[in-house]
Amino acid sequence: MSSPIRLSHTHGIGIVAVTIAAGILFAQPPRQARLESPIVSDDGRITFRVRAPQARSIVLNAPWAGEVEALTKNEDGVWSLTVGPVPPAIYSYTFQMDGVRILDPHNTAVKHWSGGNASLVEVPSATPLAYDLRNVPHGSLHVHYYASESGGNSRRLFVYTPPGYEENADQHYPVLYLLHGSGDNDSTWSEVGKANLILDNLIADGKAVPMLVVMPNGHPIPWSRGRRGLRSGNTEAFHDDLLGAAIPLVESLYRARTDRRQRAIAGLSMGGGQSLHCGMRSLDRFAWVGAFSAGAPDPADDPVAKDFLADAERANAELELLWIAIGRDDFLLQRNEVYTAALDSAGIVHMYKVTDGGHSWPVWRDYLAEFALLLFRD
Repeated sequence: MSSPIRLSHTHGIGIVAVTIAAGILFAQPPRQARLESPIVSDDGRITFRVRAPQARSIVLNAPWAGEVEALTKNEDGVWSLTVGPVPPAIYSYTFQMDGVRILDPHNTAVKHWSGGNASLVEVPSATPLAYDLRNVPHGSLHVHYYASESGGNSRRLFVYTPPGYEENADQHYPVLYLLHGSGDNDSTWSEVGKANLILDNLIADGKAVPMLVVMPNGHPIPWSRGRRGLRSGNTEAFHDDLLGAAIPLVESLYRARTDRRQRAIAGLSMGGGQSLHCGMRSLDRFAWVGAFSAGAPDPADDPVAKDFLADAERANAELELLWIAIGRDDFLLQRNEVYTAALDSAGIVHMYKVTDGGHSWPVWRDYLAEFALLLFRD
């Protein structure tokens, strides 16, 4: 058989490629230009675009953008929608295409989540934000794998070391154990929460004490088994793994201060509930506790909370800070109101604030930045 002959010529707006082989003529349409989405304008408006000529409907799923809105299709089969202006932050979103949840096919920035991944878009600010990548000294992120007896599996954690850690070989550092939410994992606080950049900036500005930040996986009982949150054995297994494996590992590998007053724990959502659980149960290990939009325990039913509330004198003597914050639009607001009311009734000193926002990362990044300012102060 003779070799195929490939011809091409300029035709209209593109190049039409023609292949002749065995007497059959094949025409290849011009390559389409890459579609950009999302597009963020200087005034904070965001334009989303999807090329899907055969789709019947596409809807934007982004609670921060207001009411659910449908994209409109042009004659080229490209769907588009502009929203905003939107306040500066990093946001997640998805589309519903003909009833099916999809990511933005033209956006490579993705938040990985057990409940379904989402695309990410950043609206920059004219003034620096807590998580901006600035020209300051930067710390390092380290990854460690270890065996977990409580979970019966191998696990992973991330460790942030502050700028100068390698050079200051004689210096030991306080440690913040920073916990993620139920749908996330040990990488989410650095990949989406930008915890390392937040600490870099605060330390560079002299606002935060240089510290280690340990980001463990909050699921010693894997999500796939359908057990999570305070209603399962996962919280108890996490407590045992943290104290029995993660903390000893960190303190064997890093120059970590081991005094309880140099150890903090904080987290968001499920991780906020785990932080309260570990802090209440192990006052001999943690003197600083933070709960961001927490899955707070029910004081009437949770035995750890009952024991903690029953001994306000010890709690006030041992805790340097109990810091709780939640957005007024958060679905967990009532649980936090009940929990903090119980703290008030018991006479346990704490800080509680209700802010704008809901159950989302723009809120949690700000909470970390504010909480870190308070840690490890004499």
